[in-house]
Amino acid sequence: MAYRAEDGAPRVVARGRGVTAEAMISLARESGVYVHQSPELVNLLMQVDLDSEIPPELYQAVAEILAWLYSMDQKIGSSQE
Repeated sequence: MAYRAEDGAPRVVARGRGVTAEAMISLARESGVYVHQSPELVNLLMQVDLDSEIPPELYQAVAEILAWLYSMDQKIGSSQE
């Protein structure tokens, strides 16, 4: 997912299954990107067209993940100072 200020909601910008998904996960981890594992959320997001905003039904789940990521960034940032 990605979010820009001009977007109404985060957008699905990449997705894949099988080998493609494994390669995406590996690349993300190698790049230091957190990979959240939630099969239920993944199944729902796989139904969203690429470059489309997530539907309102997923706002709560995505917001909880983003809030957690923000708190992790804050903890990591404060421990590096």
